Amino acid sequence: MPRFVIRAGYACYLGPSTNSSFHGHAAFQIAIALQGGVTMLDASGTCHRDVALIVPPMVRHRMLAATSLRVFFVDPHCAFADRLRERCGDDVNGITAAPDLSELREEHVRPAGARPSSRIDGRLLAAMDALADRSVPMPRLAEEVGLSPQRLRALARHQLGMPLARWRIWQRLIRAAEALREGQSLADAAITGGFADQAHLNRQMRDMMGLTPSVLRPILLRPIPRPSAATSDVHRDRTEGR
Repeated sequence: MPRFVIRAGYACYLGPSTNSSFHGHAAFQIAIALQGGVTMLDASGTCHRDVALIVPPMVRHRMLAATSLRVFFVDPHCAFADRLRERCGDDVNGITAAPDLSELREEHVRPAGARPSSRIDGRLLAAMDALADRSVPMPRLAEEVGLSPQRLRALARHQLGMPLARWRIWQRLIRAAEALREGQSLADAAITGGFADQAHLNRQMRDMMGLTPSVLRPILLRPIPRPSAATSDVHRDRTEGR
């Protein structure tokens, strides 16, 4: 069965994908093909294809359909994201091929996902922790972490690449997706995620994930096809050839 889990610092999806519209996640995305390759289009229309691709936060892209993928959504404020920043280098506004990550598993991501980034200001990390648990007006949030609202906004844009409000919407979308995986209705998943209603969830998910909840729900519930023997041999050969 398709698998979607949320852990400290990341979420992971295992299963098929459909064609998406252009969108930008508030997280690093690592898409790994379990069969064939991953194909994406960037905002300029350039096609990127490899066994594994990295997409930095808020980079607009479109993923094409694939039979079986392992996809990580890595929070930009965790230690594993620091490694991805190093990998992307100066290309933080584009899609990066990462064939050496083809065997990346949850056990490789989990330890660093649970640790905070060493490159993000501790006051910004504290603000993100506060927003994850409750709704706080920006002036009060800034005061709680010892910054002015202007300075907190500037830190978020510089170090996260997005406003805190966008990051908070992403956290809500992840919760709503998990609720859909557990079998909740679209309306109930919207409430679980903290959205005003199903229409609100629909708009935000299309903008940040490229899919609507009605399209995502059957994907999350669809059985994963077993790789063929030939595909398994290809993966084994690739691993043994390293």
